Amino acid sequence: MERRNFIKNAGILAGAGLINKKGFGKKIDTRPNIVYILADDLGYGDLGVYGQKIIQTPNIDKLAKNGIIFSDHYSGSPVCAPSRCVLLTGLHSGHAYIRGNDEWGERGDVWNFKKASENENLEGQRPLHKNSVTIGKLLQKKGYKTACIGKWGLGPGYSEGSPNKQGFDLFFGYNCQRQAHTYYPKHLWKNRKKIKLNNKLVIPGTRLKKGSDPYDPDSYSDYTLNDYAPDLMGREALKFIEENKKNPFFLYYASPLPHLPLQAPKEYVDKYRKIIGEEEPYTKKSYFPCRYPRATYAAMINYLDDEVGKIVRKLKDTDQYDNTLIIFSSDNGPTYTGGADTEFFKSGGVFGESYGRGKGFTHEGGIRVPMIASWPGKIKPGTQTDHVSAFYDILPTLCELSAAKTPEKIDGISFLPALLEKGIQKKHKFLYWEFPSYNGQQAVRMGKWKGLRKNIFKGNLKIQLFDLSRDPSELNDVSKEYPEIVKEITDIMKKEHNPAILSKFKFRELGDK
Repeated sequence: MERRNFIKNAGILAGAGLINKKGFGKKIDTRPNIVYILADDLGYGDLGVYGQKIIQTPNIDKLAKNGIIFSDHYSGSPVCAPSRCVLLTGLHSGHAYIRGNDEWGERGDVWNFKKASENENLEGQRPLHKNSVTIGKLLQKKGYKTACIGKWGLGPGYSEGSPNKQGFDLFFGYNCQRQAHTYYPKHLWKNRKKIKLNNKLVIPGTRLKKGSDPYDPDSYSDYTLNDYAPDLMGREALKFIEENKKNPFFLYYASPLPHLPLQAPKEYVDKYRKIIGEEEPYTKKSYFPCRYPRATYAAMINYLDDEVGKIVRKLKDTDQYDNTLIIFSSDNGPTYTGGADTEFFKSGGVFGESYGRGKGFTHEGGIRVPMIASWPGKIKPGTQTDHVSAFYDILPTLCELSAAKTPEKIDGISFLPALLEKGIQKKHKFLYWEFPSYNGQQAVRMGKWKGLRKNIFKGNLKIQLFDLSRDPSELNDVSKEYPEIVKEITDIMKKEHNPAILSKFKFRELGDK
């Protein structure tokens, strides 16, 4: 309460409502707008401000110049759906309802792309629980207009996990992660309405036609069609901002970029062809073939950066920029497959990006992600913090910012003091992850220490220990030298793991029944 009163007196929280440019006495709605931009599979090292040397991200870099960079921010999980669940609910993956990618296969042939594109009952992933408390629901209660634009992945539109039932007035984009495996889909969703696009059906995994020349760009015409999904999503985001000039809003812009497949508009690809030079085509079955895989990966990130720039310009054009908190991050680390040569770009930075180090794994490369926040006049420009934070801190931060009631049983801590450099910033004693895939994993970050337990499903309960202050790449296991630290991390792993409600996410090796 003391912290909240401080911010109210400063005129930052909505609850104040007493200060305007002329002084006191007139109640006006001073609550800030919130734009949370989530990239998909973007690595820690994919942005210029985090050290990228090839891919150009001037708009995101400018957000950092005008705001604050977090050096030690972590995603909720090393893959899409559980990371988003952690983000929206403020619960870490030992307490969250969705703890892995679950295609809800008991419905039928969900992996048949053609059938799913025609039958909505086969679209979407395992739904969030109907009683989930999400950021969207909490902000709606405080009068915010809310939108999720981009990729959802937490339940189809007819389920209790629908974005419209989980706190979002507007949803536009891919409901289903599988359908997002093409950037030129046959349809997107607007709330519960299927929006048909001017694209023919090209099923992910479709290879080059027999006899075609893999070095001829014309051989790839089936993979660059008419309606580019990120373009349509970007337009919808700008429209939402325009329509909500007179009331506070929360825009959760969950871009699918730069998740595979490798597809980008020609002018963006041509730009990086000139920068990168000649390269071999990617022609394997995973996702789609691509004539210029490196140039296309760079193009996708550059396109995302331009989308960020358009959002900022729209906020300025509608005179909302100064009253808007913008946060940019990524749902997990970079991929290692499908033609995305992330090792060429050093997408994981010092943490790495190869198989076993990036996406899908609880090593730093899989869960340490960029985070940038900008809020003119509130966040000091050009600052950086090593405050250790995670996705489950977003919910309490936005609750404090908006005067929404923070749920009691969450794992997050508000980092608003770190953003504003005001007040006392509470710190986590540890961060915790578990991931019931890739042979089962647990991880703990405790100060400079990182504990990893891998291959749990193969019966391994041994913990590796790394000193991140000396070994950020996690190459030297020092568990034998610090048994007392290992014991402490072991106790944390035991305490923070609650058996999952859903059977697919259980760890029998940890005693789950």
